[in-house]
Amino acid sequence: MALFFRNTLIVCFLISALGSVFGQKNWKEITTVEALCENYPALIQNMFIQFDLDYPGMENVKAAKEKGRMADACNHLLAYYKTSKTASHLRRKPPVKTDETDALADTILNNVFTIQNVRGEVPVVEDGHRDWYYTGPNNDKEWAWLLNRHDQLGSVFDTYMETGNLKYLRYIDLFLRDFIIKSQPYPAKKGWGSIWRGLEVSFRGKQWTRIFYGLINNEQVSPATQLLILSSLPDHADYNRQYHLGGNWLTMELSALAVVAANFPEYRKSDEWLEYAMRKMTESIKEQVYSDGVQKELASHYHHVALTNFEEFQATCELAGKNIPGTFTQTLEKMYDYLAKSIRPNGFGALTNDSDLNYNRDTILVAAKKYDRPDWEYMVTNGVSGIQPKGEVSYFYPWAGQLISRSGYTQDGHWSMFDIGPWGIGHQHNDKLHISVSAYGKDLLVDAGRFAYTGEVAKKFRSYALGSAAHNIIMIDGKGQGQGPPVAKEPLGKNTYKITDEFDFATSSFDAYNNVEGEVKHIRSVFYVRGDFWVIVDRILTDRPRHIETLWHWHPRCKVLQDGPVVKTDHDEGNLAIIPVGSHNFGIDLIKGREKPTPQGWYSSMYNVYEQNVASSYGIDISSNSTFIWILQPSKKKVPLLRSKILSENDNEIKLEVKSKKNTYLINIPYFDSAEAALKVN
Repeated sequence: MALFFRNTLIVCFLISALGSVFGQKNWKEITTVEALCENYPALIQNMFIQFDLDYPGMENVKAAKEKGRMADACNHLLAYYKTSKTASHLRRKPPVKTDETDALADTILNNVFTIQNVRGEVPVVEDGHRDWYYTGPNNDKEWAWLLNRHDQLGSVFDTYMETGNLKYLRYIDLFLRDFIIKSQPYPAKKGWGSIWRGLEVSFRGKQWTRIFYGLINNEQVSPATQLLILSSLPDHADYNRQYHLGGNWLTMELSALAVVAANFPEYRKSDEWLEYAMRKMTESIKEQVYSDGVQKELASHYHHVALTNFEEFQATCELAGKNIPGTFTQTLEKMYDYLAKSIRPNGFGALTNDSDLNYNRDTILVAAKKYDRPDWEYMVTNGVSGIQPKGEVSYFYPWAGQLISRSGYTQDGHWSMFDIGPWGIGHQHNDKLHISVSAYGKDLLVDAGRFAYTGEVAKKFRSYALGSAAHNIIMIDGKGQGQGPPVAKEPLGKNTYKITDEFDFATSSFDAYNNVEGEVKHIRSVFYVRGDFWVIVDRILTDRPRHIETLWHWHPRCKVLQDGPVVKTDHDEGNLAIIPVGSHNFGIDLIKGREKPTPQGWYSSMYNVYEQNVASSYGIDISSNSTFIWILQPSKKKVPLLRSKILSENDNEIKLEVKSKKNTYLINIPYFDSAEAALKVN
């Protein structure tokens, strides 16, 4: 009999549970407090657990909650947020209602999103929700991840504030209800899925915070949506607190944790979250950034990402009345200083490791005012405004191992970046000793870029982007470089570089090649004669015969031709010639857009964007130690090529004579000791 009653109770419970599911409203219809409490009682119960109901102003919320009147408690909670002074900097006055539209926002309203330069329409599945796991038209999981950051929602919010068109507001309201309901339950564990991954969680936390407060007093936003945001943000904060990673991920995740904690002090754990974020971020900026101001991934794109999030974190703490160490601000200034000093004359940053070709001029101009640095303003405006910096115009970063050479700060000036630093702690390319060159307003010799991380573009080009073949270095027996040391344990010594008024010099070597038999080392020395030309000396030390291939990758806009052993551009203005010195019998090949057997001659200025470019390959067989010398001659107009000859060479250095129409240059280029680098001009 007892068993009968127990089984009967179980059946009755199941019928009751199923009845509540089948009786549950369609999620699109859940707009009121009462409907949300009735259909998602567990979610509401959990939400109130996250709040400190003894927080000043929450008295009515607590009283209703203790009496079990959940709908009343929710209404009091929303009333508190509508009238409190919390996050006053984010509260926005509703715009004047109009029928104005924006074409980009209207495409988003049709669930058509452009993510990392790929346009795709997010499908709707059987339950009426968007497919938050959709990987885009290229089957790229990065597309799905970025879909769940809700940047597109931020764009629609901005459009609503500009136009006052209520259709944008209705989209935001439905979008958030769709996502938050579909994302339940919070898994409370580290994951790599499309929805619950640290970066996506961090981006959403920031977007939702500004949207919540920006629309808190807008009656067009449903109370259910407002409560759903309040119910989900503690889960987002918990994820970023408990399951964050390191490096620039930590920077993004903990800056988001600070945003939620500082702007929602009513959450029970807000003080703990903010204190934790402050401690970890203060530690992280020391761990992530070298003392010369360069982020340790040595990717200009992620340097900028880390800087942006560190700076946002600083602003969040200041608004919350929290003091952070002065060294934190000093490091931010050093990071901006690197961006300013490494900028190309055209306003773009260096393309290093996994980076896009980022336009940094406007960002640095804002920072120049904030930090009172008129020298940065001078650098990035090509001397149009600001104050000219004192001292040399070139810079060496001894921890990052980068020599930034330039002729001056004019728009048509020379610029180069020579990489002799460590591999990097993330997003690395096997590209030590690579050099990029710009002159006369044009990018000439380039790094190939990052292409994509996943999806169809990555299948085709990712290994190329990471490998040596996409960079201006030397391949040994058809093989590229292996991994170098990820972190510099000490700065490079003065013996590796030298900057004077007349020239710049740097030298380094690499010997860890992939699957190459025996021992081989590549030593590269770069000597820039300021305002005139570069000399590059490649010394190969080997224990056996080798096939050597020296690669030079040209920007896609370059018109490249071969003239005997010289490869050069053929423009009316802004040219570069690569002139081999000596009598080596190179096999020269101009490769453009090759796909098989391996990619060569491709360039990616930004993620998921790629095009063909010319890679000039100089191949030669050597039987023993060998030295190769290259003059890189820039010219505004078409001019006669420089003439040169080797005066002497030994195992330590090479002496070179270079002649132009006006001058004779006597150059001493060492392989090991920068003190021996010298220039005499007759």
